[in-house]
Amino acid sequence: MATPNRVIPKSNSKFIAKIGIAAALGVLVLCAHLAFAQAAVSHELQFRLDPAHSSAKIELHGNFHTVEGSFALSHGDIRYDSATGKMGGEIVFDARSGRTGNDGRDRKMHKDVLESARFPEIAFRPDHAEGTLAPSGDSTLQVHGMFSIHGADHELTITVTLHLEGAGWSAKAAFQVPYAKWGMKNPSVLFLRVDSVVGVELQGAGAVQ
Repeated sequence: MATPNRVIPKSNSKFIAKIGIAAALGVLVLCAHLAFAQAAVSHELQFRLDPAHSSAKIELHGNFHTVEGSFALSHGDIRYDSATGKMGGEIVFDARSGRTGNDGRDRKMHKDVLESARFPEIAFRPDHAEGTLAPSGDSTLQVHGMFSIHGADHELTITVTLHLEGAGWSAKAAFQVPYAKWGMKNPSVLFLRVDSVVGVELQGAGAVQ
């Protein structure tokens, strides 16, 4: 005996149609979220610093001479979202590695000025950047963050020139540190006077992901 065709009530048909529409909308919303997440991830870059090709140089002017020195990088890893300008991570230098080419002067710098035995790290932790990052070649960004030295944090904005080429990058930045204003001792003695502000030049290079 043939089975008669089952007739679905109109109320049930409307209910099933509503379920179908809701399911379709849910799929569309899910796809939109996935697309947005994919786009957000694609904007984030990670810059890893190579200690062998990164350093910090200093220049301190005096009435009879100019002192030049350098500090070694401990580690550095910076995250940057080109869509929002948000940044994270840190660049850390070993305060104890500072050298100016004069042993007596270096001992005084570490003991009386930096107190590097107590404060062994000098760090910059960026949180935001203004400017447009080119997909390759040179770009200039205004990078804002906290500069940590001698056990204290100081708000700082640094102009950074960045060069991208393939999977590699290099950057340089120059700024001034008013070390005396920030609580460190000015090493001037008798007639030998030096400025209360030291110039810093950062150079970095590494791989970008």
